[in-house]
Amino acid sequence: MNIIIRSSINTLNKSIGLLESLSNNDLSDHSVSPYYSSIGSHIRHILDFYDCIFDGIASNEVNLIHRNRDERLHHDCEYALSNINRILIKLRHMDVANLSKTYIVTDDLGLGEVKINYTLGAILAQANSHAIHHYAIINYILDRLGITIEDDTFGFNPTTPKQQHDK
Repeated sequence: MNIIIRSSINTLNKSIGLLESLSNNDLSDHSVSPYYSSIGSHIRHILDFYDCIFDGIASNEVNLIHRNRDERLHHDCEYALSNINRILIKLRHMDVANLSKTYIVTDDLGLGEVKINYTLGAILAQANSHAIHHYAIINYILDRLGITIEDDTFGFNPTTPKQQHDK
């Protein structure tokens, strides 16, 4: 299995440990300032990104603007877990020969819609980094809610020097 796919699987597996330690109330709590987003909204956003990729594979066009935005992911841990497992299954069955294939990716970078050529491997690597970024925000929410999880690397980029997140 390719390192990009293995990395995505490893990163998404962190969501499983997180969700197994939360209640539905924890998942949907949006009381933390300054953005008042919930852990569930970040999990949903991560899954939307992967869904956009998988939805676009057949047409060779990945649209990151048109997301599913399934609100049930905001407040139902079991449902979120089943959707993470659904994405993990797709990743495990992905044909690694397609990772170098080029796709047209549509996104809005802040100044309007743009189309960019990506390889499937590149967009999956971006999805992995994007998930880690949202884990950092989730980690902030967890801290403010007084919730501790077992994974001391959750929300840290693998390139972050170890002594910075040991404090």
